Order: sequence, then C-alpha cells, then structure tokens
Amino acid sequence: MFDLQGHRGARALYPENTLEGLRAAIALGLRTIEIDVGVTRDGAVVVHHDPALNPDTTRDRAGAWLPARGPLLRELTLAQLAEYDVGRIRPGTDYAERFPQQAARDGARIPTLDQVLALDDATRWNIELKSIPTHPGWTVPAEEMVERVLHVASAAAALSRITIQSFDWRAPRHARRIRPGVARGWLTDARTVADAALWLGRDVADMEDVPNAIAKEGGGTWTPEHTDLTEDLLAEAHGLGLLVVPWTVNARADMLRLIGWGVDGLITDWPDRAFAALADRSAEAGQP
Repeated sequence: MFDLQGHRGARALYPENTLEGLRAAIALGLRTIEIDVGVTRDGAVVVHHDPALNPDTTRDRAGAWLPARGPLLRELTLAQLAEYDVGRIRPGTDYAERFPQQAARDGARIPTLDQVLALDDATRWNIELKSIPTHPGWTVPAEEMVERVLHVASAAAALSRITIQSFDWRAPRHARRIRPGVARGWLTDARTVADAALWLGRDVADMEDVPNAIAKEGGGTWTPEHTDLTEDLLAEAHGLGLLVVPWTVNARADMLRLIGWGVDGLITDWPDRAFAALADRSAEAGQP
C-alpha cells in the first residue's frame, strides 16, 4: 500500500496539528498522518510543531496575536498552554501566503498526544519528536521525549499504529533499544547530514552514505527531504530493505515523478492533490 501521509494533518487545508484539523484530514481518507510532539513543563506530551509558540498561528486569551515568538512549550504547563488559540493563520504572513486555502477553526487548542490517538482507532500516526541538538535547552532530552511518547501510546493501546521519527537520531535509536517492535523513521535533510556528528550521532560524509547508515541503525523508514532524493539513492535504500517516504512533497510534478520512481509513500501538505496524482498514475497504468 502506498503510504500517503498528511503533513501536520493537512495544513494547506486545515489548521496544523489540531484536533479539528486532524479530524478533517482523517475524513479525507488518509490512513497515515504525520504529527509533531513536544513536552510541557509538567510532562504532558503535546502535538505542536515548534518548540515555542508560533506568532504566525497563535493568539492569546484576549484574541491578540503574539507579537513575537512565544514561550517554549517546556516553560508552560498544560493548563497554561490551553489558554492559546491556534485555529487560524495570521493574515499578512508568509505562512498565510503559502496556504491561502486553509480553513480556520477558531478556538482550536494545542492537543495532547493521548487526545490525538483517541481520534480514530485505525489511523496510523507518524510522530516526529522535535528535540533539537543545536538547542538542547529548548526541549526535554530526546530519550525522555521518546519514553513519554511511548508511555502515552502504550496506555492508548496504539503502539502498533505509530512510528517514532526524528531528525535527531537519538530518538529512534532510543526507541529501538527500549521498544524494538515500534516502527522507526529516520529524517534527513542536507543541513542535518552536513552536521552528521551532531544530528545523526555518526559521521556521514554525504547523502550517498545515508541509506547504509540507516540500515546499520536497524532499518525502518528513511524520510529524506524530497529534493535530496535521487532515483539511484532510492534504489540503494530499497536494496537495503528500507522504506522511503520523502517530505514535504507539494507540487504535482514532484508527486508524479516520485511515485513513478517507486517511493513507498510521501508526506504532503496537500493530500487532495496527492490523491489526484495517485489516481492519474493508476489510470495511466491501467489499474482500477
């Protein structure tokens, strides 16, 4: 099965990483949804992309947009975090220009991971852990984040429906040590590979070595930035038994090219476009 994943739900269409947006993404027919997590001051695992509140999407209790980057998630309790509305993009921002079709859901809050896992018992969740080696003080350590995520998923009986992925390879590596049966994903882009000793925990001279490095980590899914992926690298990764699901693929031409190469899935802000591209490829191949 081709693993089409909605990025942060379907953020081109609905507010990212919110219950309202995720419900709508599930209704589109997505089987897998990519989300991001962080940890609050009181240890709650919450679904949010940035380590701090984003002024492009965040309003305070009075309805005023944050004037600049807000506090770190780890500085706020869950109750304090619930004061903020993240259901609309701030007009006039680059974010608003990129996603003019996003339908606002005023009143949407940053949800907890257990709330998200309870939305549907069939959806798979690709959970990106947002620990950042270049800024270790911004989040809890990668290992702690892994353990908290796995605890929540275990309590929800959802371990078979999650993947633990991160650019910070300490996260999937720790997940492999303590829960080897949980699916793992290894994110890369040119920046993290160039600084491999920090992000990947090993020296990787160039992108051609990445599939082999992931195989040595125990395999799973390689999730490269789609512009870094070549057909030869895809073949190498498949030869090593890896799945390859590039991110974030939004242009129809890129979708068609990557599907034609034989990627195992893709992550997109525009799942409606991707569904159409998949249907067109199937029609060209004469498949039902």
